Amino acid sequence: MVRTIIATLAVSALAVTAAQSASVQFYQLPSGAYPHDVAPAPDGTVWFSGQQQGFAGHFDPASGKLEKISLGSGAAPHGVIIANGAAWFTEGGQNAIARVDLKTKEVKLFPLPADARNANLNTPVMDKTGVLWFTGQSGIHGRLDPKVGKVEAWHSPRRGSYGITVTPSNEIWYVALAGDHLGHIDRNTGNVTIVEPPRKGVGTRRVWSDSKGDLWVSLWNSGGIAKYEPEKKNWTTYPMPQSKGGTYAVFVDDKDRVWATDWLANAIQRFDPVTEKYETFPSNERGASVRQMAGRPGELWGGESGNDRLVVVRD
Repeated sequence: MVRTIIATLAVSALAVTAAQSASVQFYQLPSGAYPHDVAPAPDGTVWFSGQQQGFAGHFDPASGKLEKISLGSGAAPHGVIIANGAAWFTEGGQNAIARVDLKTKEVKLFPLPADARNANLNTPVMDKTGVLWFTGQSGIHGRLDPKVGKVEAWHSPRRGSYGITVTPSNEIWYVALAGDHLGHIDRNTGNVTIVEPPRKGVGTRRVWSDSKGDLWVSLWNSGGIAKYEPEKKNWTTYPMPQSKGGTYAVFVDDKDRVWATDWLANAIQRFDPVTEKYETFPSNERGASVRQMAGRPGELWGGESGNDRLVVVRD
């Protein structure tokens, strides 16, 4: 049975001009919602992981309605994506992948194998064949084939498996924070080829592919973003405008612009690879702590986990 709590929130229309052609708006959530990762849906709503209270959040910006869908006892969801008619969560509390049907809100859990217990699940991604891949910070990477319900998991070559992405050519790459590396997963065997970071100790935290298959990585320890070109085997690093650390998330939009969350500046940064310049979108409250972002054409969404708010940049 799906337990759903529905509330209508007052929409906070705090639009501020932060760049030449973009605006920022915030949506206040109930206290303790703690939005971690977000995933905008095609119908205009936004899904997010309510990590501390163990729910799947479904928010409608037009009406201010929030649905809190319980994922089960002890749930602590981390990552979320929208794919194939469902919201998919890495559900660390129950060591499972959770599927929430977009229409019925029915919840189905896919537990990890016994030898991957306490994976500390982190981020999911869906490949071009409909197979879901995921990471776990204890040093786990794996896949779920929803067609047959089979979950497989492997021990990563180093600990700290964190962000994960799929390229246009259906290659799967992940980054490890504690293990400080970029990994290329063989989709057939699960084996990993390690690519060392541009400099030791930078803290590779999240990764996203652009339309060309180049990989953009957030550097938590050193600050900034880095581009890895698999064909050239080449790294290029772009420091943040001010911060020397605390770059948490990275996301590449439909225009191949690169977005990153800058915790030390309490802001979202947008990087143009053509001009190699940043535009800054600061929060209007302290301690925003925006985690993984995602977007759809014209909109970039994130969760201010520190302020129990959703934030959107529209342009």
